[in-house]
Amino acid sequence: MVLALAATAIVAIALLSEELLPRVEEAWCRHRARRRRAELTPDDPGRERRAEQRARVLLRSCVNEEEWAMYRDLGFLRVWGSQRDGPAQNEGTEGAPYGYLIYPHRAIVAYLAQTHRLLGEYCVQFPDGTRPYGSARLPDSDDVLAKWMALTGDERRLISTANMHLPGRQLDPGRVKRDLWRLAQWERARMREASRSAQSSLKLDPAG
Repeated sequence: MVLALAATAIVAIALLSEELLPRVEEAWCRHRARRRRAELTPDDPGRERRAEQRARVLLRSCVNEEEWAMYRDLGFLRVWGSQRDGPAQNEGTEGAPYGYLIYPHRAIVAYLAQTHRLLGEYCVQFPDGTRPYGSARLPDSDDVLAKWMALTGDERRLISTANMHLPGRQLDPGRVKRDLWRLAQWERARMREASRSAQSSLKLDPAG
């Protein structure tokens, strides 16, 4: 009886081993692959910070002084629209001055310059194919630069290919209105500073 039970146990163990061994080997291979990826891309808390610093240097070298100061101080960029019929041919916008606000990793927001009426959100993505294992997130300043280049290079094409939504899909309209107010205050302050600098220059150079 004991021999029969022992033989049955041995057979059962052998059968289970045939089924479990491949699973164990597969799990071990997955574990080794994860360790290999971790060794190739060690945890570096400063990597993203350094990438953002490099992106900010590149952004500063591409945009003008006012645009760089705007992004540095406010966290977004404003680009003026150039289409005669306005974005998406909104009713009542033909010929009216309009602009776009560019945020990092958010939709581009179109608005009327005089009334601050929000016209729409344009969702575009610029994946980062250079980072390991298909990371799709650019540094913030690189994302802003990519949108700025697309808008200033070929606005009509970007707007026609982007996913257009009504205001409020990604960004709170109240926040956008506050940002437009902040932008207006920021521009007034720069104008006052420029005026004071010009007056100081005249005082220092009476002959001029």
